[in-house]
Order: sequence, then C-alpha cells, then structure tokens
Amino acid sequence: MSLAANTKIITQTEHAKLTDASLFRSQAYVDGTWIDSASRATFKVTDPGTRETLGHVPDMDASDVQSAVDAAHRAFVLWKQTTARERARVLRKWADLMIKNQEDLARVLTLESGKPIMEARGEILYAASFIEWFGEEAKRVYGDVVPSPMPGSRILVMKQPVGVAGIITPYNFPAAMITRKVGAAIAAGCTVVVRPAHETPFSALALCELAHRAGIPRGVLNVVSSSAENTPSVGLELTTNPKIRKVSFTGSTPIGKLLMQQSSSTMKRLSLELGGNAPFIVFDDADLDAAAEHLIGCKFRNAGQTCVCANRVYVHESVYDEFVNKFVARVKALRVGHGLDEGTTFGPMITERGLLKVEDQLRRSVAAGAKVVIGGRRPTLNVQGHFFEPTVLTNVTDSVPMSCEETFGPLCPIYRFTTEEEVVERVNRVDVGLAGYFFSRDIGRVFRVAEALEVGMVGVNTGSISSEVSPFGGVKESGTGREGSKYGIDEYMNVKSINISL
Repeated sequence: MSLAANTKIITQTEHAKLTDASLFRSQAYVDGTWIDSASRATFKVTDPGTRETLGHVPDMDASDVQSAVDAAHRAFVLWKQTTARERARVLRKWADLMIKNQEDLARVLTLESGKPIMEARGEILYAASFIEWFGEEAKRVYGDVVPSPMPGSRILVMKQPVGVAGIITPYNFPAAMITRKVGAAIAAGCTVVVRPAHETPFSALALCELAHRAGIPRGVLNVVSSSAENTPSVGLELTTNPKIRKVSFTGSTPIGKLLMQQSSSTMKRLSLELGGNAPFIVFDDADLDAAAEHLIGCKFRNAGQTCVCANRVYVHESVYDEFVNKFVARVKALRVGHGLDEGTTFGPMITERGLLKVEDQLRRSVAAGAKVVIGGRRPTLNVQGHFFEPTVLTNVTDSVPMSCEETFGPLCPIYRFTTEEEVVERVNRVDVGLAGYFFSRDIGRVFRVAEALEVGMVGVNTGSISSEVSPFGGVKESGTGREGSKYGIDEYMNVKSINISL
C-alpha cells in the first residue's frame, strides 16, 4: 500500500472549517434543551487520526439519565397519539436536513471516528436513508381482522408503540447506528434515550441539532453522553428503569449478554446486534477479479471495523495462489492516511485497544505458522494516530485466533479449502452468525451454501449486504431482532388483540 498525501492535519483547524458551526455541539440534548451534566463533569473526545483533542462533552451519570428517561416518558404520552402522517412528515424533514448538511456531518464523523471522508459522506446518506424509510413505514403499520370461532363476535389486531426505548450505539458507525434504531422507534410512536459511544458523541449531537430544526417535539429524542467510567452505571439505568420498555444495543456479544441479564429484571423487549466472525468463501468457479475487488471493501472498509466485515477468507486450493495475487495487488493500491486527506482510502483504527488487539492476533497467528504477505506494522506518518497497515496472511490454519475470535481490524487471514462440504462445516463452527459471503457461478451451489450458512445475512457474489430496505441481524450469539426493512419497525411495536362481542 502507499501513503496518502501525508498532509499534517491539525484537529482543531479542521474542526473550525465547518460551514455550520452550530452542528458541533458540546452539550447533551434532553427534553428539547442543550444541557450539561448535573455535576458539570466532562470528558475528552480525541481524533483517532492525530490523537489530538477534538472537544469535551458532558459526563452524565445514572441520575442524569434518569432525568432524560423521565422527559421521554412524559413526551410519550403525546407522541404516541400523533398520526403516522405527522410522524412521517417530521422524519422526512429530518432526513432532508441531513442530506443538505452532508458535508459538515461527514467532517464531524471523520474527525471523531477516523473514517476516510469519502466513506463518511456515504455513511451520512446511508444514515438519512433510514430516517426517510421509517418515515414512510410509519404509514404502513397495519393491523388485522381475524375470523372469530364464536358467532356474534369479532377479533381485531392492532399494533401500538412499546413505549420509551433505551438505545446504546457503537463507535464504528456514529450516525447510521443511531438513525437505524431511532428512525424505527420514532416512526412507531416511541420516544428514545440514546447513549452514543463515548469515542464518537459529536455525530449524535449534530443529528439532534437537525432533529430539533426538523420539529421533532421536546422529549421525543434525547441524547446523553457519558465517559467509559460512567458507562456501566448508565447502562444499568437504561436496562433496569421501569419506564423504559425497550432496549436496543449494537456492540460486543459479552456486553449484549450482560444487558440482556440486566433487562430481565423488568422484562424489556430487546434488539441485540452483536459480534460477528463473517466468512468470505471463494469457490473454484468464482469470478476471481470480482471476488478480490469486493473483498477489499468487505474487509478493509473503515479499517476493518465493521461487524459484518470479512473476518475469515476461504479460497479453494485450485485458485488459491491466483486469488491471493489478485487481492494483494489491490491491497497495495490502498492509501493510508488521515481521513480528511482526500487521497486517503484507509484510515486509522478508532481506539488504541483495538490496535493492540490486532497486533496480538497477528503475533499469535505468526507463531502458529501464518505468513505475512503484506502489511503487518504501524506505518510512519506525519499524523500520530491509531494506524495499522492493511495486512494479509497466508499459510493459515484453523489454529489461528481469527478462526474463533472477531478481529474488528485490518487483519485478513486467507485459508485453503478443498470441498464445499468441508468449508461449510468449518465456517459454521463458530458460536456467532451475523453475516457470510461467498462467490460462485454455480446456481445449485448458490442455493445450497446460502441456505447452509448459519448466519442472518448472506452476500452472494457481493461484499455489500446492508441497506435500509433489507433486514439486518444475526443468529446464534450474534443477537436477536432485526433492524432496517419493513421488519425493523415491528421491534418497537406491541401487538394487541381486541375481542368484541356484538
């Protein structure tokens, strides 16, 4: 790979370049008002591309969150009574404002997450698509009339909003992970309290500013920021407060299990989108150029920090060497640098702990016999961020850590396989099942393998599987529930039956 222009980036200088400076908010948003924490405590947010300070936001604790929940609970009384058309109109205004302010939102996103600016612009459009989609879906929440087995009676079925939703989002998609959840909740008639990742709160707050301008009523959308130290108590409040009837979380499987356990005390509805370990299979009849091109995006988008990115690549032994050569040639074309450098196609990792995990997996893989073909180190740049080169490993066996551990970083192991039955059995050994990909031109194999993979989402001859119209979610220990699509709004609805005797 090569370095981008390697321009010296100064975080505060770039922050000042926003066209609309009011989108960069340093307070929490509760009950339609910008507020500090009750203690006045704050915490620092850094640019992962420079490790410089980007800004400070309120460090809210459980008592602050309780106040936000109370505001959401009060607002729910009125919001649930609005018509679907009213909710659709305000959501459409919000989506339009996001698109209008795409460049500023993308710049904020890049500064706090490190994502290359082109990817950040794409995420803003992706995030807006969920708000637009669920605004439209609000008008399509239908009930039923069920034939009664008893004469002189009727059975009606209706859907009603579940109540206040507590939403906890990760750092890798600071805008889209919020809108995919919040859009569905608000469209359903719920109100929300959002706790964004402490690494990336500024995108969430910018979205609140635009929601306020769009006319979303006070208390319907609330965003509380908290440090890593306060996160456990904030999470406990969201999962045990009886006024919250629904919790939606995207993050690791261990934390998802903890939140599920905590939520059981009040029997909350749960949507959990948890860890993955996605296989990417290249069969001997695959279009190797297409597979190599799609793997670049599927593995190295956002520096490998996506829950659905390819974590294990399996290539048929008859085309193994040819595929590796094609793929490595494309990896060499990646340009490593700060996300705001327009030439960058591969940015930093968001956290130092993530970087250390990649280095640890790499050491253990090499000790197990794997060979580094390209990458494998921290590059030398003019910016001192959490950078690690996109890395490809060959001579990989099932003993390497990626066989059973999610990497969440730019480490790509390439395994050999011999038969279809063998590779399907190997990829299904893991406890998680979020996404899987394979390339083949055999129509029979397409259906056999797609049905055999123990995952919630499958990409066939593509490395891209997510959109606002497609259900997103996993099986096994990758969670429960679905986001996006026509199914996503049902996660925030209760089904009520009404039996009428005439």
